[in-house]
Amino acid sequence: MASVMGLLEEREAVARVRVEELQVEADRILSELAAAEAVLERRAIARAELAEALAAPGDAADAAVREAPEPVPETTAVKVPVAGSIVPHFGEGTTVEALAPDYRRIVEVVESGPGGGEGVPAKEIASGLGLELVPAKIEGVRSKARRLAERGWLAVSPSGRFTPRQSTVTAPAGAGRLSGQDGGS
Repeated sequence: MASVMGLLEEREAVARVRVEELQVEADRILSELAAAEAVLERRAIARAELAEALAAPGDAADAAVREAPEPVPETTAVKVPVAGSIVPHFGEGTTVEALAPDYRRIVEVVESGPGGGEGVPAKEIASGLGLELVPAKIEGVRSKARRLAERGWLAVSPSGRFTPRQSTVTAPAGAGRLSGQDGGS
């Protein structure tokens, strides 16, 4: 029956590759969507500003209210990570606060995993996240953890276990940069 098992493994590998390709495409589309939303917001603000500038001096405040009743600050629309957002590369001055909540939780589970440098397998990460331990959920976690490893947030061993990056620091809420440890490697 080894040939049947081999066929199933091949199909699983093909499916895994397809999932990774689609995730890359989804990341690209979400990135383009964020950029397009930022452009749209800037254009709406510019239109409101122009309407205000062209309005009569007494009507300037009224025109601003009519044209832009609820302006959304651009910083919150662009800077806040959302589910499905791209994973930024780890670099000096970045904290886990830059990650979307799902990715942040994965980093936290790996960092709180067993010590000794063994690393944490995807199944244990999924368990630590409170997910149902089915192959689809485990593979989703593995895919996200690999993406984190590719971008420097985690390290992955050849056996597929994930370990914390030496300089990854979990910042307290509201912190914007790393503490002075690991001076800049």
